[in-house]
Amino acid sequence: GKEVVIANAIIAILTIGGQQLFSFFTFSCPCHVGQNLIYGLAFLGVPALILLVVGYALNNQTWRLVTGKRSPLQETTPNRLLQCKLICFVLCSITGRALVAPVTWLAVTLINGSYYVCAMSEYVSVHYYGANPNITATERRRILAAFPCSQLVPPELTRARDEVILLLRYQSQVAGWLLIAVVVITVFLSYCLASCFSPLSFLHFRYWSSYVHNEQELFDEATDQHSRLYAMQHVRKFFGFAPGSEHVKEIRIPSLREWQAISGLAFLKLVDEEHYDYSLLHDWALKESVNGKYLKTDEDP
Repeated sequence: GKEVVIANAIIAILTIGGQQLFSFFTFSCPCHVGQNLIYGLAFLGVPALILLVVGYALNNQTWRLVTGKRSPLQETTPNRLLQCKLICFVLCSITGRALVAPVTWLAVTLINGSYYVCAMSEYVSVHYYGANPNITATERRRILAAFPCSQLVPPELTRARDEVILLLRYQSQVAGWLLIAVVVITVFLSYCLASCFSPLSFLHFRYWSSYVHNEQELFDEATDQHSRLYAMQHVRKFFGFAPGSEHVKEIRIPSLREWQAISGLAFLKLVDEEHYDYSLLHDWALKESVNGKYLKTDEDP
């Protein structure tokens, strides 16, 4: 849908901006044998991995899929095959959304070329001009490893450095554009296959999408209102009045024992096979009778 496209576009733009700032302020190739590869690959892969994990974590479908699956109250699904297909479908959907940011990061960094040049400079197989052909392989790698840092390259090797940098940038940018092409084609074919195997017609599918969207919005609104009204009953019982009341004639003064009963940390408390206590105040309100000290208030403003 349009919302998904807009959200993915915003994520991609933010990733591009973050990558540019990240490269400008933090990236500095060590230009040392054995360190360039680790440093370059770390800057190339670790942020992409972090963005992938964040993409999974920020998707509500991830938590819908995993929450409560090991609960003893979770009923076994009779149709295992159908359940496996549904889980695979949801995982593919979640993964597709989560891959937007890391793929954007990888594509932009490869097109930029700086990380790749740093990582692969010492492994270039070229015969640069002006070098002694009798140098050892270790010395050759040391010279090549210094190529990303122009200030460390001797003047007689400037031309060779430029050729090596151009070669590595060419390889990096080609890899970046190939990655973009593969992702675009894969996404397009995935949507085509999903549409071909859809049991719904085009207009029916649009109606179903609209229904699911509206149902979720209405459910969220009802959840917020229901939980607010339910919590208000418990708060009214504890304080003797409901928040927002214009004319409060009396208020309840909770005792020290009652304050202690609702303070502290608590998990969900199982009341019976079907119901939970959501908080300490909830537990107190269901157990205690309405009594205690009340104080009259002045009704005049």
